[in-house]
Amino acid sequence: MRIFTISAAVLAGCFRLSGAYAEPLLVSHSDKKAYQSVQEAIDALPTQGGDILIAPGTYREKVKVIKPGVHIRGMGKKPADTIVVYGDGAINVGGTSHSATLDASGDDFRLDNLTVQNDYSQHPENLPSQAVALSITGDKDVITRVRLLGAQDTLFANKGPNGRMSRQYFSDCYIEGHVDFIFGNAKAYFQHCELHGIANQAVVYTAQSKGSPDEDSAYVFDHCTLTADPARDIALGRAWRPYATVVFLFTKMNAPVIAEGWREWTPGKTDTLKTAYYAEYKSTGIGANPKVREPYSHQLTKSEATQWSRKEFFASDTDWLPNQSSR
Repeated sequence: MRIFTISAAVLAGCFRLSGAYAEPLLVSHSDKKAYQSVQEAIDALPTQGGDILIAPGTYREKVKVIKPGVHIRGMGKKPADTIVVYGDGAINVGGTSHSATLDASGDDFRLDNLTVQNDYSQHPENLPSQAVALSITGDKDVITRVRLLGAQDTLFANKGPNGRMSRQYFSDCYIEGHVDFIFGNAKAYFQHCELHGIANQAVVYTAQSKGSPDEDSAYVFDHCTLTADPARDIALGRAWRPYATVVFLFTKMNAPVIAEGWREWTPGKTDTLKTAYYAEYKSTGIGANPKVREPYSHQLTKSEATQWSRKEFFASDTDWLPNQSSR
């Protein structure tokens, strides 16, 4: 077994280390003493997890994280320097979640400064299919400075095993795709992220799937930016389940979002807009059009928007979140 460790000081400021995380493991294709795959390093961690550093390079593999407390960071100068990529489609592997390049179900999961990609759609011979880059279902998970690249169903942000709700936080990330590319039923907060619609006939940024009014789940996008390549139809979201909840706060909508903003799941067959909760506060840019939005959606007041702030969203349980004072 290869055991190549890095001083805990290397991770200072990135992960809050305790004694259990004192010796990060290194993954590198160029260093023969290091672990050669991300999965190999994860498997070598103790049951309580630990810290992993990934050297710049491209790692073509599927990665699965079940243990709690797994913290992974790319060592490059920027997220594009370290890439974890695979190319499974749901049509070939028995379901959407099984297609994920990185499947993280452990609690207290951290991912920083790298790229996770599903490149299934880049191969012309492949039939159209959902193809997930990151599936994340743990509680108190933090994703920072990460690029998530895919097409249909790029990011699966969902509740955990046995239906337990998952709290997730994304900051300074870049997420791209086209149809329903951020989807699932988690309590997820996105701050200072760019959501980019890639070229396609239709782009739908979100497909949140809150299934009942008593579930404590939602997607909140705070000071994010929406961009898009040319597309015929660009929508903020559609309800995968009847009580889908999505809120955009102070969002720069630099993409030509349809005037209504939101779409019915299957027009003429479903009636989810009446029960979903779709809201905005102070959207700007060419896609902001509050006067003609879908009538069932909401334009929030300042007081209402405050209830969706990061602190309120997580009910003041924020000790696990990065410190905002560094921004």
